[in-house]
Amino acid sequence: MRFAGAMAALVLMAAAGAEAQPLELTGDLKLQGRWYPQSSAFPQQRSGTAGLVVEPTLYWEATPATSFTLTPFYRYDSADSRRTQADLREAYLLTHGNWGENSWELRLGFDRVFWGVAELHNLVDVVNQADIVGHPRDRPKLGQPMAHLTVSGDWGIAESFLLPYHRARTFPGRTGRHRSNRPIDEDALYESGSEERHVDLAFRYGNAVRSLDFGLSAFIGTSREPSFLADHRAGPSPAVDAALIPYYEQIRQFGVDAQLTTDPWLYKMEIIHRGGARNLLGQEDDYNAFNFGLERTFYALFDSAVDLTFLAEWHYDDRGRRATTVWANDLFVMGVLALNDVQSTELVAGILGDLRHESRSLNLELKRRLSDRWSMRLEGIVNLSADRLDSASSARS
Repeated sequence: MRFAGAMAALVLMAAAGAEAQPLELTGDLKLQGRWYPQSSAFPQQRSGTAGLVVEPTLYWEATPATSFTLTPFYRYDSADSRRTQADLREAYLLTHGNWGENSWELRLGFDRVFWGVAELHNLVDVVNQADIVGHPRDRPKLGQPMAHLTVSGDWGIAESFLLPYHRARTFPGRTGRHRSNRPIDEDALYESGSEERHVDLAFRYGNAVRSLDFGLSAFIGTSREPSFLADHRAGPSPAVDAALIPYYEQIRQFGVDAQLTTDPWLYKMEIIHRGGARNLLGQEDDYNAFNFGLERTFYALFDSAVDLTFLAEWHYDDRGRRATTVWANDLFVMGVLALNDVQSTELVAGILGDLRHESRSLNLELKRRLSDRWSMRLEGIVNLSADRLDSASSARS
């Protein structure tokens, strides 16, 4: 957090002698509740939880070319202490200018970056750590300390990232739902001797050629997705009592993402090659993975104000049964019904099926604006079937 304080000090220095600009305060306040109709797998777990999320954003334009953004985050959960957490989602200094015929922009501090075009899971998106206790599907991002330089022109957009600190994942505790069968240790291990202070590098080039938008990306550094080592110090029965210790390897990832816009279809694709990561057997295993998607919107359905969007995606990992991800060979189909009424009502239904196992899950969602300040989101995730041969099926619960 000292890094964010230094950024604020830089803003104050940049604003010295300049006319003061008013602060802008926006943000979100969320009241959350969860209910699990099925009995829990572990005796400590509850069938219902309540929570609160506070995420304000403070913006200050110190000079016409310099601004500061601060977005703290706090979440309270009544059942799982690990899900109760405070974080800095954003705390960065932004400055920009021109370089010949090109434009440049520099961000210093905590920020969130998004790469990719897929709806369900973005393979190329490796800069930020996922907040997996936040939501079992959406998985918002933790703030990442970075120096982020962007240069753009008629030739495209080039981005460079210097990432001086790694943020380990937080996993559900013993009383939390969506947890693994074994407890996960809060203390992580690293392949690098620098541990979480290893300096990572990332690059991305993006451009648009007629109806094709594409990006080429590279990442070298500490993986955001850990493998797991067994800690047999936990008890007399290692197979049952051994805790899992997150282990973060040094990886190299090269990715391509693209979206082709035609009338009336959108075609989406993400492909990666990753080296240095471990597979499910604990062996280093370089691999390729991809997802392909189709999306189409039917406007003014039956001459009404309603729009229907259809989306289908195929996610594949060539490690097969050795894959550590749940997206090893899965098909996802989703429909979004937008009523286009005053309340911006949307109905969403999606089904995820494993093409190798008999694991199926259904996602239902209703979103509706209640007033100018309040909105409502009701969501249900139903496990239709779980294949015992699918080692990752529990991650969908």
